[in-house]
Amino acid sequence: MQRDSIRIIGIDPGLRRTGWGIIESDGVRLTYVASGHVSSPSGDALAYRLREIFEGISGVITTYSPREAAVEETFVNDNARATLKLGQARGMALLAPALRGLKVAEYPPNLVKKSVVGAGHAEKHQIKAMIGFLLPRARVESADEADALAIAICHANHRGAQVLAAKALAANALAKVGR
Repeated sequence: MQRDSIRIIGIDPGLRRTGWGIIESDGVRLTYVASGHVSSPSGDALAYRLREIFEGISGVITTYSPREAAVEETFVNDNARATLKLGQARGMALLAPALRGLKVAEYPPNLVKKSVVGAGHAEKHQIKAMIGFLLPRARVESADEADALAIAICHANHRGAQVLAAKALAANALAKVGR
């Protein structure tokens, strides 16, 4: 890893399969590190499925030592019960990096797609194709992995703007104090 690069984990929460993808970014280049998914058996009770997600993501964080995390926001659908369960899985995806002290960002699905493909309503196959183009070493086997890598790329693209905005706020605050 280069001195000025940052390792980011992107997480695509799901109750059946939670995708994860790790990249490094130096602000210009993106480098694929690893990707995969955490499965939770559909026959298990919800509490044990959530534990599986939490422990799986925690293990990935321990193995690859990312410094920042990005998680896709949940979209609401017509099935309130399914949305609630997805929200609980998302909670595990947020909690695992937060407990390890990582900075955690959240992004809506349309922004993730627009950041990677250029269109907010891109299809799964378009995302997977762009991941192959942006991260040629990646051997993505599932849409969950591709989505997780897309979330990490989205964060790599937008974290610079967040850092600049924070610096601008700090500079403005110092200017006001200096008056």
